[in-house]
This record gives sequence, C-alpha cells and structure tokens, in this order.
Amino acid sequence: MTPQTFTARATAETETRVNVQLRDFTLTIDEPVALGGSDQGPNPVEFVLAAVMGCMNVVVHLVAKERGVRIRSLEATARGSLDPARFMGRPTQERTGFTEIEVGLDIDSDASSEELEEIIRVAEERCPVSDNLSHPTPVRIRLTSGR
Repeated sequence: MTPQTFTARATAETETRVNVQLRDFTLTIDEPVALGGSDQGPNPVEFVLAAVMGCMNVVVHLVAKERGVRIRSLEATARGSLDPARFMGRPTQERTGFTEIEVGLDIDSDASSEELEEIIRVAEERCPVSDNLSHPTPVRIRLTSGR
C-alpha cells in the first residue's frame, strides 16, 4: 500500500488562538481563560485526547467488522494529566506532555467481554494515533521564513 501524507496549515489569530486548515475543514484551537486564552476552542492537548478517541473508534469498528462482530454503539472517554510547569518555563524534572493517557471504551455488542478485549488490543496496535503517542516519533520544527 502507498504511504499517505497528511498536511495541516495554521494561522495564528491571537497569542493563544490558531485556526488550522485540514483538507476542507477549519479547526480553532485556543486555551481556556484560566491559561490566558479566550476559550474559542479546545486546547492542543484536548485535541490529542480527541484524536486518540477518533482513531480508536475507526479501528475498533474496522477490527470488529473483520471478525464478524457487530457493534451497536461505542462511547469513549479519554483522560490525561500533565504538569504545566515546563510549559510555563518553570524548572521541573517532569515532562511537558501527558504522563499517561487512559482511554475507556464502552461498547454495546453481542460479542463476549473477552472478544471485545481482544478487538481493543488489536485496534490499539493498529491505531496510528496510539502508535504515535506510544512510540517516539521524530518531530522537526524549523523556521521556513522569517521577516
């Protein structure tokens, strides 16, 4: 299969708010008022939680279908905690990002709990977002033009 490349473009509207263009979609990312933003949209780490839930939804349904399992409904909850000290420029030994992300899946299906657990295990292995979060992915940030 041919690798696919995905591209996103962002334009800063304020110091905390950015509009992101993805294909024909525009997302607004902002910080809550408590973090200096205007709360015009979810913040970046909330989008990370949304991304892992969105990916798991797709892959769980895909794996279930491959196994002949019908899913009537799926609800997900993602939770992660982080220490904002490094982000705020304060000395700390803690990492900047989430220390762990926990995703809970509530699935209504005729399949047994054991079969659903196996579907989730396989889906987690096949989910690109889970893979990116679970394994080091090089991120290169560079200046493309300066004025």
